[in-house]
Amino acid sequence: MDQKIVIQSTVDFVKMALLNAEGGHDWWHIHRVWQLAKNIAESEKADLFVVELGALLHDIADSKFHNGDEEIGAQKAREFLSVLAVDEKTIVHVENIINNISFKGGKQEQQFKSIELDIVQDADRLDAIGAIGIARTFNYGGFKNREIYNPGIKPDLNMTKEQYKNSTAPTINHFYEKLLLLKDRMNTNTGKLMAEKRHRFMEQYLEEFFNEWDGKL
Repeated sequence: MDQKIVIQSTVDFVKMALLNAEGGHDWWHIHRVWQLAKNIAESEKADLFVVELGALLHDIADSKFHNGDEEIGAQKAREFLSVLAVDEKTIVHVENIINNISFKGGKQEQQFKSIELDIVQDADRLDAIGAIGIARTFNYGGFKNREIYNPGIKPDLNMTKEQYKNSTAPTINHFYEKLLLLKDRMNTNTGKLMAEKRHRFMEQYLEEFFNEWDGKL
């Protein structure tokens, strides 16, 4: 098994699979997470092959766009990697990354742990915050036809997993229910350092947003 060929084949597969995906979960999201994961992995003792495959395939079938099906992503990854004759140990590891990477709201406990998952999860979370994270959040809010902000609907930090999945709250609430929480949930030292700047940018953005909302100069 030539790992470089497997990675390139995976890139080609993901590009085609996400050709018409929502802008915040398209190929370019995958590409950014892939590059971030490789950068973080430079400072960690990890299996880079697993890291790259996990990053490339982590959103191959996001449950948000598949009627809430949380198993289809790992299934698609397994089917694809099996065709390429990737070894079973690697396939299982990639499946575990896909099944455990997402922020699910509430107080969900991760069922699997590895440094490779830590790295890919940090990369995915970094792409959810900062300037890119803000753009993705409003893109998805528009995709779901949600209000930008409604002062009468307060953020809920005590939602269950199901309540979080089914929430239709205004987009600004998502900053408080997820994005501003991610800095303190980073796994690696590199991820934590990178998250600091992006977190500050979101705080500055929200301060400006509410000043403008209230008509302040």
